[in-house]
Amino acid sequence: MLHARMFTETEKFRAHHFQPTKISLASPPDQREKTFPSPYLDGNPSFDRPLFVQFCANSPNELLEAARYVAPYCDAVDLNLGCPQGIARKGSYGAFLQEDWDLIYRLINNLHRNLDVPVTAKIRILETKEKTLAYAKRILSAGASIITVHGRQRDQKGHKTGLADWSVLRYLRQHLPPDTVIFANGNILRHEDIRRCLEETGADGVMSAEGNLYDPAIFSSPPPIGVEGREYWRGRNGIGGYRMDAVFRRYMDIIYEYVLEKPRPQRKPLFLPSDPVHNAPPTNIPTLDVNDAEAQPLKKRQKRSNGYIRPTSPSLLAMQPHLFHLLRSLVSKHTTIRDELAKCRAGDLPAYENVLQMTENAVRKGLLEYEANPAQYDEAEAIDRKVEEKNEGKDESSVATVRACKRPWWVCQPHVRPLPREALENGSLTMSKKDKRRLEEEEMLRETEIAATEKSARETLDLKDGLPQQEMPKQAMVAG
Repeated sequence: MLHARMFTETEKFRAHHFQPTKISLASPPDQREKTFPSPYLDGNPSFDRPLFVQFCANSPNELLEAARYVAPYCDAVDLNLGCPQGIARKGSYGAFLQEDWDLIYRLINNLHRNLDVPVTAKIRILETKEKTLAYAKRILSAGASIITVHGRQRDQKGHKTGLADWSVLRYLRQHLPPDTVIFANGNILRHEDIRRCLEETGADGVMSAEGNLYDPAIFSSPPPIGVEGREYWRGRNGIGGYRMDAVFRRYMDIIYEYVLEKPRPQRKPLFLPSDPVHNAPPTNIPTLDVNDAEAQPLKKRQKRSNGYIRPTSPSLLAMQPHLFHLLRSLVSKHTTIRDELAKCRAGDLPAYENVLQMTENAVRKGLLEYEANPAQYDEAEAIDRKVEEKNEGKDESSVATVRACKRPWWVCQPHVRPLPREALENGSLTMSKKDKRRLEEEEMLRETEIAATEKSARETLDLKDGLPQQEMPKQAMVAG
C-alpha cells in the first residue's frame, strides 16, 4: 500500500517504493510518447504482470495524481479501504473511511473517469450482511471493476483478529450481479484453504497477505507423491511443505537476477538424506568469519564502518523482515541463526549468504533427525490431538487450526494467532470496559434466547399431546 499524497509530493518516496524503470519518476509518464525507458522491476512485462498498484488516500485529486504515475506500468489501480491500523485512523484513510460513502464514491469514480486502466477496491465487512451488501453496491456503482472483501470487521486486528466470516462473502456473491468479480481475503493460512475458500464463498479469486509472508509457496500445488525432489518435504504421514532452505535460495536468486542483475551463485544441490554421506558444506559460497567486522553486533559495526551507505532499493530493504517471517519456526529453535539474521544490513549479500548456509545446515540436521527417529514427530502430533480433545466443546479454539497447519520446523508454515477468547484467558489481551459491557450484554441476550427457545419447545410438546396447558400448583412441586 502506497500513501497517495506522499507518493505525489516526494520523488524520493516514489524512488524507494516503485521502480518500473531505473530512472526515477520525476513526473507522470506521458503515454503519448512512443518510447519508454527500459523496464526494470515493478510492472516488467516479462515477469511482473498482472500488477495492481494499491494506494491509500482521502483526497480524490491526490489519488488521481498518484495513480497517473503508475498507470502506464500496471494493470489496475486499487484503493485500500481495509487497513485497520492506528496510523490509518490518525491519517483518516483505509478502513476509517468506511463511514463516508460519499467520499469513497468520489475517490473511485474520479479514477474510473480519468484512467485508462481499471479501478479496484479492497474493503472489510461491516456490522451486518445487509449493510456490507449496500456498501459493496455503492463501491461498484462508483466504477470499481473488482472488489476484494476481507471477512473481518475493522476492529479485528492484533489479538482481536479472530476468524474471517466467509458467510458474508457468500451473501455478497448471492446478492450482487452475477458478473461482479469478487476476491476473498481472510483465513488463508495454507494451500488447502484456497480451494475451500472458493467453494464456500463462491468468490472468483483469493488474496493472501500474511499467509504469503510466512509461506511464499502458498499458491503452489504440492508435487505428486514420490516426485518431491529436493525442494519439497513430505513426511511418512503424507503431510509436508516446501523446505525453508529451498525457498530461501529462491529468494536470494531473485535478488541476484532481477534486483542486482547479476548471475546467480553456483550452488551445490540441496541435501537429501538419501545422498552419499559427506561432510562438505551444502554450498560453495564462502562463510563469514565470526570475528570479521560484518559479523559484529550492529552498534559495533556502525562504529567501524562509517562508509556504509544504506541502499534505497525497496527489495533490499525488505529482505530482513521477509526472512524473519519465512524462518519464524526455524529461528525460534536455532537462535544463532536468528542472531546472525538480526545483524544483516540492507544490501549486505555476503551476510545473507552466511545465514542461508546456516539455514541449509540446520535443515540438513533436521532431515537426518527425522530419518533417525520419525516417531518423535508422531508423538508430538498425538499430544496435539489430546490438547485438541481437551478443548473440544469450547465456543472457539485455535488448537485444531494449529494442528492442521503444524509442520516440522524446517518446513514453511503459517503463524496461527490465538483467538480473542484464548488471548483473554492467557493474559495477552486485556478487555476494555466498553468490551466488557458489550460481552455482558451479549451473554444476557444469549441467555434470553436460550430461555425463549426452551419455552417454545415446551409449548410445542403441550400442543402435540392435545391436552390443554395447565399451570402446576405449588403443592405439586415436590422433589422426590
